[in-house]
Amino acid sequence: MKKVSLLGVLLTGLLFIAACAQASGGDHPDTIRLDYAHYSPTSLVLKQFGWVEETFEEEDIEIEWVFSQGSNRALEFLNSNSVDFGSTAGAAALISKANGSPIENVYIYSKPEWTALVTGENSDVSSIQDLSGKTVAATIGTDPYIFLLRALAHEGVDPSEVEIVNLQHGDGASSLLSGQVDAWAGLDPHMARVEVEANASLFYREPDFNTYGFLNVREAFAEEYPDYVEQIISLYEQAREWIIDNPEEAITLLATEAEISEAVAALQLERNDFSEPIPGDIHREALIESGYILQESEVIDAAADIEDLVEALINPEYAERTIN
Repeated sequence: MKKVSLLGVLLTGLLFIAACAQASGGDHPDTIRLDYAHYSPTSLVLKQFGWVEETFEEEDIEIEWVFSQGSNRALEFLNSNSVDFGSTAGAAALISKANGSPIENVYIYSKPEWTALVTGENSDVSSIQDLSGKTVAATIGTDPYIFLLRALAHEGVDPSEVEIVNLQHGDGASSLLSGQVDAWAGLDPHMARVEVEANASLFYREPDFNTYGFLNVREAFAEEYPDYVEQIISLYEQAREWIIDNPEEAITLLATEAEISEAVAALQLERNDFSEPIPGDIHREALIESGYILQESEVIDAAADIEDLVEALINPEYAERTIN
């Protein structure tokens, strides 16, 4: 009887330990996969200094980095289970969420003015109205594309009057400079580069039409490993604070990683505000406004409840627990 009782106690203990492990997110992942992008300076800092690798070295967790050319690429990686964390613009994440993407926004890596409408040096385009009958390069599904739609709607120009040419951001910049398109919905650092090096003009700017820099996580990863989501956010916080404390070094790092001049990198970083890392009401409001425009432009289904989508996308709980 004593042996049976002892066995029962041991089994109960093992079940309790298993239940606690499950409640805390289970065992650790074998690999954590993160993207990095030239439009996300904090991701470049993390990759450069190896802080993620150092943090998880004792647990023997492998770290993989994947380069994102734009929000559309980052979302493709998230949706295909190629990364666990992906850097996007907020509105691009909303479009993906509306299409059923199983992602959550858990951190704001910056508030950028990273997009505007751009023309070449000798262009006759100087207003939104001048775009009627013209070609505009934009990467569909990204913040510059959404910025273009919002600008057209705000100025009363029907998108059907403009030929939108779907090009990746760097190709859009090249097409603008070669005269293949009349204007371009730009993205930094490419936008800053054509300003500095080719005297391109930002003929339409509206900082509030830029949605925020979202760090998104796959819902499946967050559900299984919530503690690791918080640890990644802590590392992003370390990178954010490093940029604030070391602006000159941050310029040099961005210039090196993006293969741009320090003048271009300085202009890009100047247009970033790193002061609001916890997702909140200001981010929800920006996405709701963008969501309505996207519905009017038939990018998001007219029957979708934008406020519900935004609420499902933005999850501040991890950052609230992590950031003091």
